[in-house]
This record gives sequence, structure tokens and C-alpha cells, in this order.
Amino acid sequence: MKRLLQLFTALILMAGLCGIAALATLFVVFDGDPVDAVQLALLRFSLAGRQTELETPAGADNTLVRFTITPGDTPALVAQNLASAQLITDAELFVDYLRLEGLDTRIQASTYFLSQTQTIPQIARTIIDSRNSSITFRVVEGSRLEEIAASIDSDRSFGFSGQDFLAAARAAAGMDPALLARLGVPADATLEGFMLPETYVLPPDITAAALRDTLVEQFVTSVGDAWFNDAAAQGFTARDMVTLASIVERESVFGDEDALIASVYRNRLNIGMLLQADPTVQYGLNGTRGAWWPQITQADYQNVASRYNTYLYDGLPPGPIANPGISALRAAVYPQQSPYFFFRALCDGSNRHVFAVTYEEHLANGC
Repeated sequence: MKRLLQLFTALILMAGLCGIAALATLFVVFDGDPVDAVQLALLRFSLAGRQTELETPAGADNTLVRFTITPGDTPALVAQNLASAQLITDAELFVDYLRLEGLDTRIQASTYFLSQTQTIPQIARTIIDSRNSSITFRVVEGSRLEEIAASIDSDRSFGFSGQDFLAAARAAAGMDPALLARLGVPADATLEGFMLPETYVLPPDITAAALRDTLVEQFVTSVGDAWFNDAAAQGFTARDMVTLASIVERESVFGDEDALIASVYRNRLNIGMLLQADPTVQYGLNGTRGAWWPQITQADYQNVASRYNTYLYDGLPPGPIANPGISALRAAVYPQQSPYFFFRALCDGSNRHVFAVTYEEHLANGC
């Protein structure tokens, strides 16, 4: 009997030692957390049958939506916010995917730009790298401030409205006086013309004032010191040349004609002749016909009562009428030398122009 008890006790001890050894093995194999490993195994099994859901986006709208993750946001809160923004349809599935892929501890606080057309894996991979957090924004050649503002509103990436941008761009007084003096911009004027057209990669937290400053700084850098100096040597302020360049930008379709079109206007300025530029009449209408650049008639030349109407007022208009690109900006200061005082569109629909010295030649070039 005693021997049986000893044998039984030995068996229990052996079983215990085996159990301890087994547990130790589990700890080693599963990096000290067998419970976690079991949970991951269950998650992997569960999600294996939900691949279709993981790869199905929440919707068909590819509009980018600002989505901000703040420091301390848990994966569950991030998932709930994504669901509230209609970027995912299943918050629990999103959290499970993060957990399974080891991404739940790698989420980075930042502002991201996501859309309904992204799948759960795509969104998950985006929000773990704040380098994915930027705004790509294009300023189009020849656009007015109001058109840039409309692009801001339609983009939906910015944390401010187009009206906020307009307020900043119309408040030159809020900028460095030395910079305004260099630009030739009066304190009560807008910064129309100095928003250099280009594609910009911007930080997600950029403000309206910071966007204004970025576009103006890019203008200053791109035209270069020589451009400022040469404009001044010719008796013009930088704003004068931007004003002329904005007219050239609106008249020209092909950049290789910019310097020749600029020569026509410079020749007219030299003899005190009216510029008679149609885009200045359009600008003077100020959107009252439902578009910023509407079709105009012969009657408008005399009837649009605006100081911008260069059919009524001589010299340059009071300021730029649009934001010109670098080609038009250079053409204003460095026009091609020519004898021309007139130009008009060719009759072949190519949007190119034919030039003339006399008004009679100009009429003969008509269609």
C-alpha cells in the first residue's frame, strides 16, 4: 500500500513537471505570452474567412477626407472615428486586423487624407506612417484668387475654407512691410498675381495665412533677384510687371507666344496707346455674369464701368487680374523685340495668334 502511494505521488510529480515543462516551452515558443499567441491564432482563423470584407471598400466616393488621429487615441477609438466618417463599415473588424498584423501599436498621430474607396488594409497601412500626411495642391496658371479659393473648398483636404484663404490673400497689410515694398504691393491692396501657379506639397496643418505666404515665397524664389532688378531698371515695380504678366497669361494659350504678346503691350505702353485687353474687361465684370471669365461683346468695351477696363483707361490696370505663370512673368520683363501693336486669334481654331504693325493689317488678319 505504501509503495502504491509512493508510486502515485511520483506520477503526480512527474505530471506536474511535464506540465511545467510544457508551459515553459509555450512561454519560449510564444515569446512569454501563450495567451496572446492563442488569441492571435483565433484571430487569424476568424479573419481567414473574412478576406472579402477586408478587401471591400466602404463606398465608391474617392473624395479625400481629412482624418485626424490625436496623441493617445486607442485603436478602438480610431476605428470608431473611421466608421463615423464612413471610411470603414466595421470598426471591430478594423481593430482585429490591426491586432493580427501588429499594427495596433504603430498608429501615428497626424492628419491623413483617406477615401471610401480604400480598403481596411490600405487605411491601416496609411495611418502607421505620418509621411503619408500631406496635401498636394495645384494653383492653375491664370486663375483669380476666387478660383484658387474654390479649389480649396472642392479639395476638402484643408482645415480652412476658401473664404479664409481669400481673407488672408486680401490682407496684404498683415505681411512683412519689407516684402510688400519689394513686391510693390500697397498695404490696402490684395496679393492677386503673386500666388505662383505650381503644384505644392503642403503640411496637413497648414493655415490660410501660411498657404498665402508659401505661394508668395515661391513667387519670390522662382522669379529671382535679377527679375526684380531688371523690372526696376526699366522703370516698373514688380507689381506693374505682374499686372502685365497676368494680362499676357489670360491672352496666351501657348507659352512660346508669351514674349511676343508681351511685346505688343509694351509697345503700346511706350507710346501711351490704350492696351485694349479683353481679359481686363472680363475681370472688371467681377463674376456678375455667373463666370469669372465670361464671353464679352463689343458693347462691353465701352459699357463695363471699371477702372480695370483698358478700353476706357490708359496704362496698366490698378493691379493684376490673375496669377500668371513663370513664362508670362518673364515675358513681361523680357519681351521679344518686335514692331507689333496688334494681335488676334488665327482663323484656324488653333488658338495661336497673328500679329500686325498697323491697324489696317490687323483688320486684314480678321476671319
